[in-house]
Amino acid sequence: MSQKFRIGFAGFQHETNTFAPFSTQFKDFENPGNMVPFTVGNSIKTRCSGQNIPISGFMEAGSDFDLIPLSYASAEPGGLVSQDAFDRISGSILSGIETSGKLDGLYFDLHGAMVTEMYDDGEEELMKRVRDLVGPDLPIVTSLDLHGNISPGFIDLINATTIYRTYPHVDMAETGKRAAILLKTVLTTTKPIFKVFKQANFIPPVTSQSTMREPGRTLYSKLEALNDNVVSADMAFGFAPADIPNCGISLFVCGTDEDEVRKTAQFMLDEIHSSEPLFDDHLIEGEQAILKAHELSKSAKKPIIIADPQDNPGAGASGDSTGLISKLLKHKIPALVGMFWDPDAAKACHNAGIDKKITIDIGGRFPKENGPSLKVTGIIKNLSDGKFTCKGPYSFGVNANLGKMAAIHVNLGLDSELIIVLGSNRAQNADQAIFKHIGYDPKNYSIIVVKSAIHFLADYEPISDTVLFAEAPGQNPVKVDKISYTKLRSGVRLGPNGKEFQPVQA
Repeated sequence: MSQKFRIGFAGFQHETNTFAPFSTQFKDFENPGNMVPFTVGNSIKTRCSGQNIPISGFMEAGSDFDLIPLSYASAEPGGLVSQDAFDRISGSILSGIETSGKLDGLYFDLHGAMVTEMYDDGEEELMKRVRDLVGPDLPIVTSLDLHGNISPGFIDLINATTIYRTYPHVDMAETGKRAAILLKTVLTTTKPIFKVFKQANFIPPVTSQSTMREPGRTLYSKLEALNDNVVSADMAFGFAPADIPNCGISLFVCGTDEDEVRKTAQFMLDEIHSSEPLFDDHLIEGEQAILKAHELSKSAKKPIIIADPQDNPGAGASGDSTGLISKLLKHKIPALVGMFWDPDAAKACHNAGIDKKITIDIGGRFPKENGPSLKVTGIIKNLSDGKFTCKGPYSFGVNANLGKMAAIHVNLGLDSELIIVLGSNRAQNADQAIFKHIGYDPKNYSIIVVKSAIHFLADYEPISDTVLFAEAPGQNPVKVDKISYTKLRSGVRLGPNGKEFQPVQA
């Protein structure tokens, strides 16, 4: 690069579940569990480097830019982002731009599914504020999550974007690298770059979206080939538990050949629609999943993994549904379960101490969605401060802080135990380090229950015999036709080949 471009860069990541019965406050960005906390200025370069997150990959691939760090914020998926949090973080980004001097371009590490108390599309509102400050001509490139609910208005405000191409998201840093290359192209090309944005007409359930399985595997393999013909071709499967008009699948293509861009976009859309029947939900009723896992474990040489996707904190659920734990106790089936979010129970265990017997109520904070609390009696075997470094391919390098953690062993008789790992800061279990750091190697257990939907596959499926997806209470409904939408655009199908949404007439 002959000219050393001055590039401002920032991150603002949140995946919003509009049905979650709790909001996301500024404090949740200050202490986001197993994500990078709110950071301003040069500290971003040290705090965000070497991790599987987009901004890390951008810094690496953009090393020949003059990089100007602005702000970075991320929080565990949850309910609506408070307007205070949104305004404070957006304000920090804008202030950074104002004090950075002349910039040649901007990069933003965004999610694409942020909803605030005032705005259905948090990313669009952020870009509006940025454009109001920098004007219409400054190049802006973003990276987005595969679960972004992307709007046409957002696309109008940026020059280009690139999107994760794996789920579990093992390519987040790689996506940041692509964004750096994309920004260089935008800055140096002498030809106009054409953009095409399209939306599919159905919403897929989250458990059918993995790129390790069909139809995602084939769709994304075709996408990779298409990138030889255009500057960038990407698609997002969307994030279903979001009651907003632009919820669902979308795609973005840009390039210097307008005809090729349009042709590529239409091909992608046709491929998505032809794959619609393959997007089923893969769920097994909770009690049946427990019994099936128990039967399979009798002959399996590796663990049986049960996913609890509807109580997945990684999709904004609370992570404290007792639905599967109650069935394990009912049938006296030994298992390793985690991470169960209950700061009060974790604190009580720390107060009692290791090897103490404790009787305690867990869960019950959200009885409407998750059911009642559950009384358990067991021995406290391990305690932790919840601080560890993730090692798995999804969250590699992240320094987690899950607060006080504890492991309770519940005696089931016949020398068998149910082990419940409690934590104080919500986080999905997508990394074996959640168990390992507190004394449990998942490979040594016949049945493991994880509070996650898909991300756990990256670290857990290689050590497993079978993976089952259980249907149990939670705030992340997998069956799309069961979600109580009010704001969707008319005609969108609720699930593959599902009924069309029609707004209620006032």
